[in-house]
Amino acid sequence: MGDSSDSLSVDMESNFLPGKEHIVKTSHGHVSVTVFGDLDKPALITYPDLALNYVSCFQGLFFCPEAFSVLIHNFCIYHLNPPGHELEAAVISPDEPILSVDDLTDQIAEILDYFGLGAVMCMGVTAGAYILTLFAIKYARRVIGLILVSPLCKAPSWTEWLCNKVMSNLLYICGMCGLVKELLLMRYFSKEVRGSTDVPESDVVQACRRLLGERQSPNVLRFLEAINGRPDISEGLRRLQCRSLIFVGENSPFHFEALHMTSKLDRRFSALVEVQSCGSMVTEEQPDAMLIPLEYFLMGYGFYRPSQYNVSPRSPLSPTSISPELFSPESMGLKLKPIKTRIPAEV
Repeated sequence: MGDSSDSLSVDMESNFLPGKEHIVKTSHGHVSVTVFGDLDKPALITYPDLALNYVSCFQGLFFCPEAFSVLIHNFCIYHLNPPGHELEAAVISPDEPILSVDDLTDQIAEILDYFGLGAVMCMGVTAGAYILTLFAIKYARRVIGLILVSPLCKAPSWTEWLCNKVMSNLLYICGMCGLVKELLLMRYFSKEVRGSTDVPESDVVQACRRLLGERQSPNVLRFLEAINGRPDISEGLRRLQCRSLIFVGENSPFHFEALHMTSKLDRRFSALVEVQSCGSMVTEEQPDAMLIPLEYFLMGYGFYRPSQYNVSPRSPLSPTSISPELFSPESMGLKLKPIKTRIPAEV
């Protein structure tokens, strides 16, 4: 645990209350971290996509009772927000330097030091997945596994770079205006849930639109500029020493990037799950589709579902008497490549 000269917290007690927000001071600024669960359990850290925080990026997954039960039973969850993306965040001073993606990953290492954490499981979405992957490359001994949703690993394509520049200009001039929200929603969700002239947009998109309206546009601009200046880390993927599980929606604008990333990872310890009729943010659009692959992945580490939930026919951790066809990924709209559950002893 870091001392008061290195970090500060909303609650300075040594045992943090579930769901308690902590503001951790790092050498690159303050970061909001919300802690859920038993501090004696292994740590799972999350990092959201651009303009999102843990509420708007992960609540769908954690509101899924089966997923929540297996995650909270096995982990203490540390939700990290990009600087200035937490609820009711103030505008970051313009005198503060713009952080690079390397700065953001170094922040994570300092946060782990503050909470006294060693190696952790990581879960990130798109930009957050890139940050956590870079963290795993730079701090290999501090990551035991990666759960990545529609991840990035290459430098921005010309199309993405141009779209990001348009958003940057709009954020600077107009703030979080309607056009910026539309561009972000296109980034997150498939056309089916975004609606049309004939079909209203889904509740999850409406909720996300409202939450985007609460973001401080200068803070979003800072994170956007960091992500738009990211380097290609494809070669570093070959050095990853942890197992990886990648989810990507087939309608995600970053679908090809996820396929490219999978091709660079060690296939003995990685798997790709393609979710049909889904955009980038699988955690919100189709969180149920993550359950079976996620549980198979965690089984490789010896994690399990608590016995009171073992009656679920959708859980691979349920009693063996359940019909095997209920485990069929195709029945849930998935394309699931085999996941290796055996890991090296030193991992």
